[in-house]
Amino acid sequence: MRRIRFLGLAAAALLTPLAAQAAEIEVTVTNLTGGIYFTPLLVAAHPAGSHLFQTGAAASTALQAMAEGGDIAGLEADVTAAGGQLVADPAGGILAPATSSGVAMLDTGATNTHLSITAMLLPTNDGFVGLDGWEIPTEPGTYTLTLNGYDAGTEANTELMNPGAGGAPGVAGIPGDPSGRAGSGGSGVVAASPNDAEPNVVHIHRGQLGDTDASGGLSDVDSRSHRWLNPVARVTVVVK
Repeated sequence: MRRIRFLGLAAAALLTPLAAQAAEIEVTVTNLTGGIYFTPLLVAAHPAGSHLFQTGAAASTALQAMAEGGDIAGLEADVTAAGGQLVADPAGGILAPATSSGVAMLDTGATNTHLSITAMLLPTNDGFVGLDGWEIPTEPGTYTLTLNGYDAGTEANTELMNPGAGGAPGVAGIPGDPSGRAGSGGSGVVAASPNDAEPNVVHIHRGQLGDTDASGGLSDVDSRSHRWLNPVARVTVVVK
């Protein structure tokens, strides 16, 4: 199990009264799905006023890059700019279905009172697993959370594969399927009416339809392995 430690305040700051509010936490993420993979995770402790994403709000450029291609570099920069602490990729790569990440260890410091987590869901167009600004308890103990899958609202969920989509946000399509079960040649899942169109803000993901036609049909994802329902992850937080 891979353990990554980030040191918090400087030694001199530890002597101040604010240091009593600091906490060391251990975070483990478990993929609860049967056929969906998580791209490298970002686990961050940050001030209350900062967010990696917010439901009902338009996705940032950094969130779009993560949700469409698994690129967490922009979100890492956002956390750092806000004075937060982070662990990037505690699983050491893609997190497979029904497996857990390594332990992400964070010394939160006096001001980083909230926890957020993100990773892209594969194979999806712009789906991601997320935790937005959960207040870290001050009482030592073990806490368990379940996380939903979200839609970034930046791309229509056509359910069509396109290996070139991951390198450039805004390029339509699903960049890859680690399971190798996705097909090709689909015509694309479309909204049945204007009321069914995807909202262009972050929202709870509707899941995927898929089909069983590997060389045609509407979708390139396999309904036997790529369909999923919420919640998609379990998070265990140990507050020291």
